[in-house]
Amino acid sequence: MRYRARVSTVLWSPPADVLERSRIGRYLGWLAASGGPRLRTYDEAWRWSVDEPGAFWTSIWDHFDVVAHTPATGALVDARMPGARWFPGATLNYAEHALRLPGRADGDLVVLGISQTRSPISLTASELREAVGRCRMGLAGLGVGPGDRVAAYLPNIPEAIVALLATASLGATWSSCAPEFGTRAVIDRFGQIEPKALLAVDGYRYGDRDVDRRDALDEIRAGLPSVESTVVIPYLDPSAADVSSSIGWDALLAQGGKLEFEPVPFDHPLYILFSSGTTGLPKPIVHGHGGILLEHLKALGLHTDLGPADRFFWFTTTGWMMWNYLVSGLLVGSTVVTYDGNPAFPGLATLWEVAAETGTTYLGASAAFLMACRKAGLAPGRELDLRRLRGVGSTGAPLPAAGFEWVADAVSDAIPTGSLSGGTDLCTGFLGPCPLVPVWAGEISCRMLGARVEAFDEAGRSVVGHEGELVITAPMPSMPVGLWGDTDGSRLREAYFSTYPGIWRHGDWLTITEHGSCIVTGRSDATLKRGGVRIGTAEFYGIVEALPEIADSLVVHLEDERGGPGELLLFVVTRDGATVDESLRRRIAGALRNDLSPRHVPDSIVAVAAIPKTLSGKKLEVPVKRILLGARASVAASRESLADPGSLGPFESLARERASARERASARERATARG
Repeated sequence: MRYRARVSTVLWSPPADVLERSRIGRYLGWLAASGGPRLRTYDEAWRWSVDEPGAFWTSIWDHFDVVAHTPATGALVDARMPGARWFPGATLNYAEHALRLPGRADGDLVVLGISQTRSPISLTASELREAVGRCRMGLAGLGVGPGDRVAAYLPNIPEAIVALLATASLGATWSSCAPEFGTRAVIDRFGQIEPKALLAVDGYRYGDRDVDRRDALDEIRAGLPSVESTVVIPYLDPSAADVSSSIGWDALLAQGGKLEFEPVPFDHPLYILFSSGTTGLPKPIVHGHGGILLEHLKALGLHTDLGPADRFFWFTTTGWMMWNYLVSGLLVGSTVVTYDGNPAFPGLATLWEVAAETGTTYLGASAAFLMACRKAGLAPGRELDLRRLRGVGSTGAPLPAAGFEWVADAVSDAIPTGSLSGGTDLCTGFLGPCPLVPVWAGEISCRMLGARVEAFDEAGRSVVGHEGELVITAPMPSMPVGLWGDTDGSRLREAYFSTYPGIWRHGDWLTITEHGSCIVTGRSDATLKRGGVRIGTAEFYGIVEALPEIADSLVVHLEDERGGPGELLLFVVTRDGATVDESLRRRIAGALRNDLSPRHVPDSIVAVAAIPKTLSGKKLEVPVKRILLGARASVAASRESLADPGSLGPFESLARERASARERASARERATARG
């Protein structure tokens, strides 16, 4: 555990009238006027929300006017983890709330789909409701009903939103994979949940390249015997013949009908999200209607300050929980902007151009994308009309201080940068932005309302100002209902509650600062600990990737079982033809020695063509480490879950070279002993 002494730089501060201007300010005023506590600061609000979770989540229910078809008999009647029971007796439906579209008229634009495959598509409130009603009728005609699973092999397009809401309206359960997923990755996911219906596209365009997925779809259908009906959207080639033994999207929506909503219990499965699946089968994480509804109303309405006047655009695919989060912009009446394509084609300015053209008010992307924009010298705030933009969001990895500073300098210093940390497991961020709290460079502004996040030291004590294990010590409504097929709950307990019984261990290193912000420094299962000094990988990457020659990097520490320092291996992808020569090696070593620790200067720096990452952009630190320690690549990682399946090749070759070298050294030792 390390004490983090640092000087924090404030890049944005709340305006003096923030309580009147922000939705969280109006919520606090409403709370006091309704007989609740009078909370003067965000810290007071957070502490009340975690000390009185039943009262807090009931206030979210009431403030956002959640519709219950039958009332709850309580709020939090059992706070055990796992197994917390929220709002028992209540029945509701997520889709009903998404399609209320508060503050929007029938003719208002509520979904805007931008794509590199086809022309833009827009849906008004009435058009979205009609499309969902028609899709609902079509799915019901295929025999889909409460409890059935609908699987989608779809890109981030308006049809995916329509199908999700139609599925939810029936009380059926949704799950999706992006069409860039390989067939094995799709079957590994959907095969666990046995879907009744499959929705897919024929292909898509990525940048200037057409990708035909019809053969892949045939393989997927062959690997999913539970599928009774397949619906295909002719996305890549609208004039092409239908995929054999399938139903066209237009045919599915051919029949009109009344839009209705099946009342389901609070924890009824809404959708199933999957962990990245880098080793073994991905975990099928079940999220409930009520938990997602309350959490996303709070996160988007209060923390992100979204409402009917906003256009919400987050670059994501349907295989990442941020897509589900994006769709929930409808809950607060925001217009949702979807984008399908290569975000770097024809250049890194593409997403900023889309934001300008669509009048986006809140743009979200990955930390890696923002850092790439910085390194490329982009200045979208000076080159494009982004006057409507009120905030920039970042997630996927910790955003270094340089990324925050780039947004303030190159986009606008008048808007906050909202770094978000959470995950698929809770389908939300539990650390994130808040209009009432400043933005500090390199720091996540706060622990979000209702999230009792703490940092535990080695003795399991909560600490402030020191790095520790990120834990959640009280239940949240959006914690998983369970893992699909985990009838006794053993997989769920092993995944999250085995280290600290009754406490959620998330697997990250966290420092909570004295002023309440949060610093995540990487995965706790990929720590770099040499000579008693422990460093998170995020800190390491922030230093290495700040060098102009380095586009990407990955570091692993191979420990010495005899207690020595072990080996620290750094792999880098260079920019613009740069070579890893002695000069660059010295500069990397010097930056790490000066800014991090002399103990964390790499023993070797190796150039590779690509860093292995999941399709959602997470670096495969642990699988690469396992490969270098002798594990077969097929055991250490599922190639189908990788953005570039060939990226493991150099690490396999290096592992073989290292094994041969060890064998030669061992043979020499044996020969010397015999001599």
